[in-house]
Amino acid sequence: MNSDSLPVSLAKRRRLPWFPIVVIALAVVAVILVQSRAETEQNMKMFYSMPAVLLAVLLNLLWFFFTPRFAWKTRLIGLGVVLLVVFGIKQALRVDGTVNGTGLPRLVWKWSASSLPALAGQPVLATNAASVVDRKQLAQAANVPQFFGPNRDGVIIGANLARDWKTAPPKELWRQPIGAGWSAFAVVDGRAYTQEQRGDEEMVTCYDLFTGKLIWAHADKTCFTQWQSGIGPHATPTVADGRVYSYGGTGILNCLDAATGQSIWQHSVLVENNLANNEWGISASPLLVDGKVIVTGGNAQGPTLFAYQHDTGAPLWKSGDDRASYASPIATTLAGRRVILSNNAHGFSASDPATGAMLLDCAWGGDKWPKASQPVVVGKDRVFVSAGYGYGSHLFQITADADGKLSAAELWHNLRMKTQFNTPAIREGHAYGLDDGHLECLNMETGERLWKEGSFGSGQSLLVDDLVIVQSESGPVYLAVAKPAGYEELGRIDALSSKTWNHPTLAGRYLLVRNDREAICYELSVTNERVAGITRIQTAP
Repeated sequence: MNSDSLPVSLAKRRRLPWFPIVVIALAVVAVILVQSRAETEQNMKMFYSMPAVLLAVLLNLLWFFFTPRFAWKTRLIGLGVVLLVVFGIKQALRVDGTVNGTGLPRLVWKWSASSLPALAGQPVLATNAASVVDRKQLAQAANVPQFFGPNRDGVIIGANLARDWKTAPPKELWRQPIGAGWSAFAVVDGRAYTQEQRGDEEMVTCYDLFTGKLIWAHADKTCFTQWQSGIGPHATPTVADGRVYSYGGTGILNCLDAATGQSIWQHSVLVENNLANNEWGISASPLLVDGKVIVTGGNAQGPTLFAYQHDTGAPLWKSGDDRASYASPIATTLAGRRVILSNNAHGFSASDPATGAMLLDCAWGGDKWPKASQPVVVGKDRVFVSAGYGYGSHLFQITADADGKLSAAELWHNLRMKTQFNTPAIREGHAYGLDDGHLECLNMETGERLWKEGSFGSGQSLLVDDLVIVQSESGPVYLAVAKPAGYEELGRIDALSSKTWNHPTLAGRYLLVRNDREAICYELSVTNERVAGITRIQTAP
């Protein structure tokens, strides 16, 4: 029997199934085109690729169910198999956060135990913690009283670190479990302060810098959780004048006694101002300036910033009409005006520290995606802002008007230095930071990329004299040279071993790293070598 004598339906069944082949081919082409876009970061490649894949799957399923190539019995069996698979996946798997900063969900068995340490309940306090101030090590530990370095600019000067981690490797002083959260450490007088989640209690905790022993813990019955950002607080405490100021994931602002952890005053900022929380929770650390505590708002068109009296907690002013984002505000001087600079959902703003009056509101990028990088001041009158999610980086010239207001003119913008959770730091006219997970050196005058190397994921970086410490997302810590000539890696330590979005803290020669399950303190070697342009402060041997 030849093909001409076959029934029409049978002949159709023997033809190539062109529809699914074409759909799959188009989906593959779409994914290849997206993945080949050089300046599109990995999370956006994932975001743009998934619709093509899901659409191809959906169209092929519809084709299978409605094509006459298969008998109704076969199609019904296929439908049953699909429904059974979907039901089985739903019953057997659960989402446990994300694999990494791309937002890809991490699927685990429903019956599997949590990967986070079981730290519910009040932690055990050290019995002799008060002796911390008497240790000789204290002379080698600098104070870092706030997020992102002593001046909240990601720059450490005078650390005098040894440059060879192979011959002089970092010494691990202690390693221990810690509660969930993406907070960093603030360090003052040999005490390390951070925030963490233990069970249904969000805690501000104080540890002995040199032993890791817990000195005190303050607990609030609250818990922020979101499937992508995970469980626990994100901000870092700020320490000033014997007080610790913390801003929790649900908007609880605490003022605590730095010695004992006793509460001095507290505000539930979002609740008191009838504001919804940000999708991924409060992440900005408190700013102390001129006797005021400055914190960000929530997911509403203002207020963007709130100021409270540092000693009494009395509300002082509210400022801005933009939605808050995830970057911490900074205090600086721009074009001769002292301001509070904040990167918000729609743009960045400059406010008068005394009154909260808005001096500048500059739109950039867009407001669809989060902005987690702080604004960076370049020289006396320029502001550099950056973000991932297709926003890239922008440099603005700031000028003061006759009436005291400020205005901004864009000098350049491009899709380089696509920071996600990281904020770049400036050295000698160049920015060093993570561009889509790669360490990059950017010429601030022109926006030209000089080099882009390494693979650190959604990690963090810290500029230390002419060196860069990089905390990778996967856990290891790297030491590299901060120089325009090219990338040079000097060392690596296998510190943490799971997803790490927390900033590292360098207090003198002591490096603190942590993630949502473990904290470590390293003692780093120091040297007498000088770096051009830097006056070194020699630490004790």
